[in-house]
Amino acid sequence: MLGRPRPGVNARRRACSRGDTMPAFADHHTAMPSTAHDFEALSISGEKAHLSSQRGKVLLIVNTASACGFTPQFGGLEKLWQDYRDQGLVVVGFPSNEFGGQDPGSNEQIASFCQLNYGVSFPMMAKVQVNGAGAHPLWQWLRAEAPGVLGTEAIKWNFTKFLVGRDGRVKKRYAPNDAPEALRADIEKALAEKAPQ
Repeated sequence: MLGRPRPGVNARRRACSRGDTMPAFADHHTAMPSTAHDFEALSISGEKAHLSSQRGKVLLIVNTASACGFTPQFGGLEKLWQDYRDQGLVVVGFPSNEFGGQDPGSNEQIASFCQLNYGVSFPMMAKVQVNGAGAHPLWQWLRAEAPGVLGTEAIKWNFTKFLVGRDGRVKKRYAPNDAPEALRADIEKALAEKAPQ
């Protein structure tokens, strides 16, 4: 059973490739998460993925869909991954079928679609929910750490993006219509920061 993350730092001030691995908690006795590195997920091929393995890297975490008006952003996300991976950027896609049923396929079908149509080689996770009580714990944490417009936490649509610094903390949330190319300056700034010791 997955544990629930504690409310994020920002929330207190106001009142989550096929072989890459990333992070959920075994039980309620586990320490509450304070960074993205405290989570795990399943890769799109069904293997455990521990975000702790990405410690010291900059993460761009995105909820994706294969049949959305924003689906061409896969190409831009792959370009970011290719351009900055050697500097420490990891793009992580989480398919979700919550918005208009725009990702109804199996994990295998989604992986094939992304690779064949957009050459996606960055890590893709298994399909998750990003809103509501059934939301993956990483997504619950991301929403609390970086609320959207007017302080709302809910993910509004596919291709909402979260930039996570080398320290595992959310730096910024981006709307679905923010093109990947427009994130370059923020990504470069995050990459320029030293990883915590």
